[in-house]
Amino acid sequence: MMIPLSIAEKLLLLAGGKELQASKMRHALIDELVAEGIIAERLAGRTKSTLFVADNNALQQYLYNKFSIPDIGEYIAVLRKEDATRAEQILVSSNSKTVNRRTFKGFLVNSYMPLACTLHGKPFTIHPLEGTFQFVHDFEHFIPAPDVVVVGVENAENFRYVEKQKYLFGDLKTLFVSRYPQEQNKDLIKWLLSIPNTYLHMGDYDFAGINIYMQEYKKHLKERASFFIPGNIEQLLADHGNSALYDKQKLFAIETPETEIQKLIALIHKHKKGLEQEVLLIAK
Repeated sequence: MMIPLSIAEKLLLLAGGKELQASKMRHALIDELVAEGIIAERLAGRTKSTLFVADNNALQQYLYNKFSIPDIGEYIAVLRKEDATRAEQILVSSNSKTVNRRTFKGFLVNSYMPLACTLHGKPFTIHPLEGTFQFVHDFEHFIPAPDVVVVGVENAENFRYVEKQKYLFGDLKTLFVSRYPQEQNKDLIKWLLSIPNTYLHMGDYDFAGINIYMQEYKKHLKERASFFIPGNIEQLLADHGNSALYDKQKLFAIETPETEIQKLIALIHKHKKGLEQEVLLIAK
């Protein structure tokens, strides 16, 4: 998939520090960047809002990882040329067709306890040594035991240090899966749909985290999915919350019967703060 010239031009303006009307930026890519927290929205009146880049480095990394675009300005210059040569196309993209790259299919898993699983019908155990992960390539044939709860971790540091979060789960048998690298996420969803296990989502306790959960997981897994919220979430928001996360993010319109999500949204509004998931590594 290529980025349309009109959207690429707007991304360049945003990357340069401009703010643009949200109504003129309607595109699936923009929605995804907002959900990722890379682009943020600011109210500009009762009915209008503007978009701006919250993390320029993250935007550049996203464009390179997903579209192989190292320089959005050069990418635009080539799109504007009707007679662009193949060499010029290669210059702005590591592949001349500007398509998503995938090195491996599959996803990373981690666990702080031995977990019984099968792969191609043969038993094996998930229990990486501390400081290592396991990568499941043939996920179509990867089946955890029925009593294992799959925990989807949004942030890399929390996935790295699962042992430090054992206090949150007690005796629950937990298999941690990583949302990143982002290009592997479709494999993860496909796998989750193929197994009956319960899914718990561990993300940031802000509007971006809720958006990711609702749009990427809940809509596919329905009642099998729930958002993990620690019992002391209000205290954590009050003590460690970040008001900038509240000011820069927007909650997409959602309808959910999950009372815990509704309570979390109310608490975020009450304290006008968001909470990054990494706090769970240090605050008990």
